[in-house]
Amino acid sequence: MANPLPLQARAAVLESFSQPLRSHSFPLPTAPEPGAALVKTEMAGICGTDVHLWRGELPIRLPIILGHETVGTLVSLGEGLKSDWSGQPLAVGDRITWTSTTSCGRCYYCAVKHQPTRCPQRRAYGIGYPCNVPPHFLGGYAEYHYLQPGANLFKLPETLATESVIGAGCALITAIHGVERTGIEWQDTVVVQGTGPVGIAAIAVAKSSGAGRVIAIGGPDHRLVMARTFGADEVISIERTPEPTDRILAVKQLTGGWGADAVLECVGHPSAVVEGMEMCRDGGKYLVLGHYCDAGPISFNPHIITRKQLQVFGSWSSEPRHLQAAIAFLERHSTRFPFASMVTHRFSLAEANEALQTTASLQSAKSVIVPDSGLLKPSL
Repeated sequence: MANPLPLQARAAVLESFSQPLRSHSFPLPTAPEPGAALVKTEMAGICGTDVHLWRGELPIRLPIILGHETVGTLVSLGEGLKSDWSGQPLAVGDRITWTSTTSCGRCYYCAVKHQPTRCPQRRAYGIGYPCNVPPHFLGGYAEYHYLQPGANLFKLPETLATESVIGAGCALITAIHGVERTGIEWQDTVVVQGTGPVGIAAIAVAKSSGAGRVIAIGGPDHRLVMARTFGADEVISIERTPEPTDRILAVKQLTGGWGADAVLECVGHPSAVVEGMEMCRDGGKYLVLGHYCDAGPISFNPHIITRKQLQVFGSWSSEPRHLQAAIAFLERHSTRFPFASMVTHRFSLAEANEALQTTASLQSAKSVIVPDSGLLKPSL
């Protein structure tokens, strides 16, 4: 007989911006509503966006349970929920993940323009739902997670490690969407600005899309090592090459003086955009991918776009089909692109603050919370 669910469960709650998360207990839903599900959290990733949210750099309602990269085990299914987004049957005990966001499917952007990432009713777990009202558990930094009706669930293959899914996190699906919108042609030279999780994922996606050469720009050194592991042919350290003009020159020298066919911005700092456009060849492509939060404006001369005949793209979040593609990608390429190795630091739920700090200080490739574990983080 299965163990009965507890009446309450714990979560790490953000009550005030830039302040430590606090431990709270909330009552678990007695039974999911039709179409909903209750999941026992196995692992939750700490995303760079979580750090921005914690610092108050994106307007959200508090209190909130952060965490939008989660894998868990189904413990209860609401009436009518029989299969995942791809049609696979679901049952209690299945290991699943899900898209952090849901869209309405009926509005102008969903139904007419087929861009559900721009749906006005779109909301995200760990970002868009305060936790002071039932069902409370709408973020990953908790022992359980409630998935509302309409959530996009995906049953995970038995051969795919949880660490691979969380190591890839939302970075991989973000990169898939961005590269899809931009387009990379066979044997293109690609520059990736930034070697955090989104940058590492963008390197892997660019390589698998046919890029002949990838140049990664970032730091610190342990992230540059990771960039090479994921396919970067050349790396440029922002610590050893601190001046933007020198980094632009380095890219020009590595590309025969022409510049890159495509430059993918995965940094989130406005100055990277001006710098990156100068790294493009004439007629090249530039993708702004890293600016999920509003980091502010910067002085910019649009003449560079006309002078170089640039194509400039923006990409926001992802769609359910990108998560389906990511799961297949991870299962196929676990050796070539070892996303499981991104998980370098593990924390218990009680150590959620330390997990955030470790991510904020760039000490980890990927920090994760394992609610049932008292395991301490390993050192790099």
